[in-house]
Amino acid sequence: MVSLQTPVCDFGWPAPDFKLRGIDGKYYSLADVRGPNGTLVMFICNHCPYVKAIRPRLVRDLKELKAMGVNAIGIMSNDPTDYPEDGFEHMQAVAREFDFPFPYVIDETQEVAKAYGAVCTPDFFGYNGNLELQYRGRFDESRKETAPEGVRRDLFEAMKQVVETGKGPQEQIPSMGCSIKWIEPV
Repeated sequence: MVSLQTPVCDFGWPAPDFKLRGIDGKYYSLADVRGPNGTLVMFICNHCPYVKAIRPRLVRDLKELKAMGVNAIGIMSNDPTDYPEDGFEHMQAVAREFDFPFPYVIDETQEVAKAYGAVCTPDFFGYNGNLELQYRGRFDESRKETAPEGVRRDLFEAMKQVVETGKGPQEQIPSMGCSIKWIEPV
C-alpha cells in the first residue's frame, strides 16, 4: 500500500462533470449533487485504513455541512479486481453500515479520478457555490488510526468558511492516504 499526499489547492479550478452509477442504481452528475453553498467531491473507498479511520466523523461532518447547504458525493475509483473489498456490493454494505448522507458512486473507467487528478483515498475537493475549487486538504489529523477527540476539523472548518465567504483557507494541510488502485493496462 503506497501512501501519498494530495497536491496544493488550485484555487478557482472548475469542477469537472461526471455521470456515475450510485449504489442505489441511479446515475449522478455534478448538477445532481451540487449544493447551493458548496459541493464536496470525495474520492474514497472501502479497504483503505485512512478512510476507515475517519468514516464515523466524516458522516457526522457531512450531515452538519448539508444543513449549511453543502452537498457531497463519494466516488470509489479503485480497481475492484485486485481489491475485492472495494467492489460494488461492499460499497452498498459500507454505505448502509455507516448511513452515508451522500450518494456513493463507482468510477469503473477511472476517467473521473483522472479528470480530477485524484491521487489517493481519501482525496477531498471542496467547491464553493460557483463550483470553484477552494479546498484540497485533509479531513483532520487522522492517519491510519483515528485522531483523538477534539482535534481541529480541517475539512469541516474549511467548508464552513467557504459557505460564509465563498473562499477556502489559504493555508491547507494536504490529505494523506492510500494510492488510487489504477487498472493495469491490458
